[in-house]
Amino acid sequence: MKSLDDWFADYAVCHRHPGNIAIHKVAVPGIYLSVIGLLQSLPGAPAALGWGALVAIPALLFYLRLSFGLFAGMALFTGAGLWGWHTLATVTPIWPWAVGLFVLLWIAQFVGHHWEGKRPAFFTDLQFLLIGPLWVLAAIYRRLRLPY
Repeated sequence: MKSLDDWFADYAVCHRHPGNIAIHKVAVPGIYLSVIGLLQSLPGAPAALGWGALVAIPALLFYLRLSFGLFAGMALFTGAGLWGWHTLATVTPIWPWAVGLFVLLWIAQFVGHHWEGKRPAFFTDLQFLLIGPLWVLAAIYRRLRLPY
């Protein structure tokens, strides 16, 4: 299995343009949350969890294998996102919000990659869809001087 440093080095190849990096810092966490929201809006999951929580479990286990510190941050972020979607669902259907967020943020991502002049990393390996949120979180940890 690749190390966290290997994943980040490979991911960074497609993320060097300052505009693309700035877009990713906003869009990647938003896309992550929008996917959780879309999954939470699907019927048929155990009522206590929802599909978003169930699908997040293997992603969080992947993060745990790479870094306990980043896993902890992603677990908190995921939990906060699930709570947010649950709270919003008490007043309105969440799927339109999740779809709108997903579409707008992916458009922004592709604008960033146009500026970058490179295709998104996930075109070469779908696991990069899981690495993106860690890459953004690791940048926050570094800025706060938190170990991971």
